[in-house]
Amino acid sequence: PKNTKTAVKWYRLAADQGNAVAQFMLGDIYENGLGVPKNNKTAVKWYRLAADQGDDDAQCNLGVMYENGQGVPKNTKTAVKWYRLAADQGNAVAQSNLGVMYDNGDGVSQDYKIAVKWYTLAAEQGSAVAQGNLGAKYAFGSGVLKDYVRAHMWGNIAATNGNELGAKLRDDFEKKMTPADISTAQKLARECVRKKYKGC
Repeated sequence: PKNTKTAVKWYRLAADQGNAVAQFMLGDIYENGLGVPKNNKTAVKWYRLAADQGDDDAQCNLGVMYENGQGVPKNTKTAVKWYRLAADQGNAVAQSNLGVMYDNGDGVSQDYKIAVKWYTLAAEQGSAVAQGNLGAKYAFGSGVLKDYVRAHMWGNIAATNGNELGAKLRDDFEKKMTPADISTAQKLARECVRKKYKGC
């Protein structure tokens, strides 16, 4: 059986010595109340210590805390700062979240082309959320040329990876497509999966 109190003790010992992984883990433990009372302010403290050392997961989670005002006052500009630091290190969740921030103009000037850039980077790493969002960009011609085949392709891939938006997108836009276009989209989706989502 797991002993979370013992784990917290050992993480704290390592975190107090500056171990970024342990600091991140303590942030996660306090954010989710795992063996300790849930405390977002304490979670932010530990995430910040790890994030300041360059831990991309901590940077991403700190971005979420600022975006949602958990344990800190809500500040979307600060959320973008932390997402960008993590995204620049290749963190797919941060890339996807940064795409959403540009898509909605939260903490940054709205820019659909930059949103597409971040969605694409995350989608290529297998982020189902980013894949669904990228499909929506193609479906509506937002930041890219409207392309129902690509919309269907990304929607289908996202759906396969468990994203409901992707399934809805694929099914909705399939009604507007010819059988030949649907077949092309399905073929592209298979090829994209084979290429592990790179260069799709």
